[in-house]
Amino acid sequence: MPTPPVEYKDAPPEVRAVFDDIKSSRNVPDVNNFWKYLAHDPAGLKRTWESLKQVMAPGALDPLTKEMIYLAVSVSNGCGYCIASHTAGARKAGMDGAMFSELMAVVGMANETNRLVQGYRVPIDKAFE
Repeated sequence: MPTPPVEYKDAPPEVRAVFDDIKSSRNVPDVNNFWKYLAHDPAGLKRTWESLKQVMAPGALDPLTKEMIYLAVSVSNGCGYCIASHTAGARKAGMDGAMFSELMAVVGMANETNRLVQGYRVPIDKAFE
């Protein structure tokens, strides 16, 4: 049987502090299961949350672009949980159905051509170096 998630009421103070930051940053009533399972390692939970906040903050790339990239990588890695989470995040940031369809087409095409290049062991063109 897998280890159960760490619920807020049972969490030590250092975990509650991270949970509180997640809830206030995202304006949600509770943290999702990803964070509840990471909470078994409070230092890892804090490190991951701090890194995620930094990487996903607005910068040269807008939040929608970042969520769509995260979604594309999640699809390529086959992470069902991450696909669900970042599809929701991308939709919240403005992704519509047409954008999702186009993103999936690009992900599928990139995965296909990447594997063809790997299989054929295609050398990199001088123009790309």
